Amino acid sequence: MPSFSLEHLHLALFTAGLVTILLGHAAIRTWLRRRRIVRRVVRARQGESRARDLLEARGYSVVATQFGGSYRLLIDDEHLAIPLRADYLVTREGLRYVAEVKTGNYAPHLRTPATRRQLLEYRIAFDVDGVLLVDAEQERVHVVCFPLGARDSARHFSWLGWIAVAIGAAALIAAQWR
Repeated sequence: MPSFSLEHLHLALFTAGLVTILLGHAAIRTWLRRRRIVRRVVRARQGESRARDLLEARGYSVVATQFGGSYRLLIDDEHLAIPLRADYLVTREGLRYVAEVKTGNYAPHLRTPATRRQLLEYRIAFDVDGVLLVDAEQERVHVVCFPLGARDSARHFSWLGWIAVAIGAAALIAAQWR
């Protein structure tokens, strides 16, 4: 029968202590991560609550909250539906807007890529006249305009221009043949 020395006992205690420390560290990290997430969710909900009053105080009428929609992408001849959910659908002076509420240090700013991309996606996907970025903590409502209209209308005009040129050229050729 092998003997159990004092060195083996120290090694076993050291190993058990190390495992306990590692498990405790992992548990504390998990608890802190969950706590941050809960605080962020609570902060966001409070912001959305304040945002409704803020929008109404600025003359917007709230039509819908947690307004859902979707759009379709075509990827290699396959359709992919993209579901979306915006915080508010509002109207003012006959115009419809999607309003997105942001809280925190970075999210309410258009310099934040994720916020900018989200608003651009909403502008493209929803049938609205514009998008609003609501900074609930600073009590600001920003009307965000993307350069879609000018580029789209220029492309549309260019396409129509070529059709007009083709029709004009066909008319000239037909007149020459008569």
